[in-house]
Amino acid sequence: MEQTYKLAEHFISINGEGQCAGELALFLRFAGCNLRCDWCDTAWACGKDAPHTVVSLSDLAKIAEDAAADGVRNVTLTGGEPLLQENIRTVMEQLCGMGLRVEIETNGAVPLEPFIGCGAVFTMDYKLPSSNMERFMQTENFALLHPQDTVKFVCGSKEDVLRAKEIAAQYKPECPLYLSPVFGRIEPAEIVEIMKSERMGNFRLQLQLHKFIWDPMARGV
Repeated sequence: MEQTYKLAEHFISINGEGQCAGELALFLRFAGCNLRCDWCDTAWACGKDAPHTVVSLSDLAKIAEDAAADGVRNVTLTGGEPLLQENIRTVMEQLCGMGLRVEIETNGAVPLEPFIGCGAVFTMDYKLPSSNMERFMQTENFALLHPQDTVKFVCGSKEDVLRAKEIAAQYKPECPLYLSPVFGRIEPAEIVEIMKSERMGNFRLQLQLHKFIWDPMARGV
């Protein structure tokens, strides 16, 4: 019997953040998460009872084929936490084998080692104090990241920004580092001032483009 997956939604939009921000991408959002971040903007997809459709690998490949036929070359696996889906590596390998750039948005609380070498790139969160989830971070993941990967620090306070600086200095990930403000909790200008005063020249500020283009609470964008 073919492996199945819990797909909460899928849609084509722009990458709102990361190294391919502004480029079209197919988003495959999977249901279920092992964290409950205080400021989560996709909490509807995280619970055990999250709405979803059960799909097969063939179903996902067909969705990706249709997107590629429309000129889309990026696929983002997100959630929830996509790496919790059983046999998700098979999906990653299938999509990479189709010549697509596959990006995994992961929450930092799942070991990456089983997924290294599949051809996908990782955007890994590090949960800062305002999330109330920092204790679950798998810091051994930092050593597995490569220049094509990304570490994202979602910041809701000055304390968060300073903690991001500490973590980067301690683990020295060899990939771009992004500071992303929690929408409505901290102003981007405040983060810039902290970056200046703390000499954080190795970080990049990123804004979630989709929240400026569409309603911040809109789904499927």
